[in-house]
Amino acid sequence: MTDLRSLPFEAMLAYLREHGEPADPRDDVDTASLRRRFPHLSRVKLRDLTVEGARGPQPARLYRDPTARPTGSAFVWVHGGAFVGGHLDMPESHWVALELAALGIPVLALDYTKCLGDAHFPLPSDDVLAGWRFALDNAREFFGTAPDAVALGGASAGGNLVAGVAARLRDGAGPAPSGLVLVYPALHPNGAAPGEPVDSAAPMGRISVNFAGPAGLGDPYAFPGLGTGSGLPPTLVVVCELDDLRPSGEAFAGRVRADGGTVELYVEPAAGHGHIDEPADPTARPTIETIARWLGVPRDSAGAPRTVTPARP
Repeated sequence: MTDLRSLPFEAMLAYLREHGEPADPRDDVDTASLRRRFPHLSRVKLRDLTVEGARGPQPARLYRDPTARPTGSAFVWVHGGAFVGGHLDMPESHWVALELAALGIPVLALDYTKCLGDAHFPLPSDDVLAGWRFALDNAREFFGTAPDAVALGGASAGGNLVAGVAARLRDGAGPAPSGLVLVYPALHPNGAAPGEPVDSAAPMGRISVNFAGPAGLGDPYAFPGLGTGSGLPPTLVVVCELDDLRPSGEAFAGRVRADGGTVELYVEPAAGHGHIDEPADPTARPTIETIARWLGVPRDSAGAPRTVTPARP
């Protein structure tokens, strides 16, 4: 099997355009395996859907546990993948949604156009915006909640996209989410050093340039860390202690706070980037519990109380 991480960036894009994303080599992250490992997930009902996106239909999946105690809230969730990969079956999307649904938070997971050299911002953002509108239009049917009880969240590249969509909604694109959840998000062109120039030859810089396109590195909707933090919904930012992108999330949280917004920042100890894409990682479940409690799941259901870790200066 081809190891995409070993390829030069342009060669990786060419491979993905021609062959699609390789199958996940792990044999324990499919639905059946997750339900064997975590029996409480067997109660969650799945429904595959499509959203009419910027370039045509995009996959979506609804998660709802009819036996769970309702929390009164719902969640639209968007996976990461460096804007070039990822899908609804990866644990970062699928397992996270299953766990939250089992705790009484119905979830609509969204996919979006990948930036494989022939697509750039705003196409994936437009897809997420379309998915958000689709969720609100069907909130009573999908979630059993009012549209104003639906929160929006994402991880990594997905965190970038949902933060950008939240800014677009604030600026007139539609109703705002009840809350915003960002997990190890990439919110600046140089996520490791917000405010510093982008090295377009470095891996992180190449990802940003490929996503934004030739003229998009300064667009605050493409990189929400460049924009104002005012007017955003209450926000939870989860960063990882060992993640190179940690400064991006921390800087964004600081900007929202400085601009008068409501934000909570959590640092997951001993965690690295992408940890919620690995159900066996001991740092993954604590992050899901943090999200669940922030969305309104009682502590006795979501897990033991946790402590906020102060941001770095």
